[in-house]
Amino acid sequence: MSKTTIGIYTRALRTIFNEADANGIIRKDKCYPFGRRKYQIPNSRNKKKALELNHIEQIYYYKPSCESEKKAKAYWLFCYFSNGINPKDVALLKYKNIQEEYIVFERAKTERTSRSDPKPIVVYITEEITAIIEELGNKDKRPENYIFPILYEGVTPLRQYDLLQFFVRFINDWMVKICQNLGIDKKATTYVARHSFATVLKRSGASTEVIQEALGHEDIRTTENYLDSFGNELKKELAGKLTAFNKRREINPDDFSGTSN
Repeated sequence: MSKTTIGIYTRALRTIFNEADANGIIRKDKCYPFGRRKYQIPNSRNKKKALELNHIEQIYYYKPSCESEKKAKAYWLFCYFSNGINPKDVALLKYKNIQEEYIVFERAKTERTSRSDPKPIVVYITEEITAIIEELGNKDKRPENYIFPILYEGVTPLRQYDLLQFFVRFINDWMVKICQNLGIDKKATTYVARHSFATVLKRSGASTEVIQEALGHEDIRTTENYLDSFGNELKKELAGKLTAFNKRREINPDDFSGTSN
């Protein structure tokens, strides 16, 4: 397995040990395997995960060839437009989360683990988001009803897990086909949608703190890990801005030789 996968599983295992210790089931000093001079969870190298804006544009204007492609594309774009929302949070959204012009929700991931009350994530409802909800959403818009037909009332935790896994696989598998059809040689998973949201905002001039709040991260270092490294073309563009005052087409070597009058 990759270091990333090992890290995901072992961090979950560490959480179980911490819960067991907190509930008096085990004693850390006797059998806790993590920590200093014990097992160290590996840190993976942060690889580029975000799509370029032109790739997102291609996906946006792509004409689906079947209903499954249409749904996968719509859900992927919903994740991208809605602050890079996690698929589980998409499935858990209810109509009561729609408050006037915004979707307001708390991340399921941090609902029970946050030490303090988590700050709600606020998503402005764009025309694209509205169109996706109208197209794929449940027609019964009572407050307690789910927005999308992914989960249902009374679903057991185990069945919820299976349905969420299927939902993610459905999007990711069909987005592979869409990218192949478009000639995009990068992955466009739901995870990539989240990274792409953060990276596009950063490149547009948004501060890391603003992106942190939009993603719902408690630690700004987590946000920094999401932000993609900037491509060479952008570096070239930024370098040009350093001499934006120079309106001449040609560079005069005398400007740097110290011999000009």
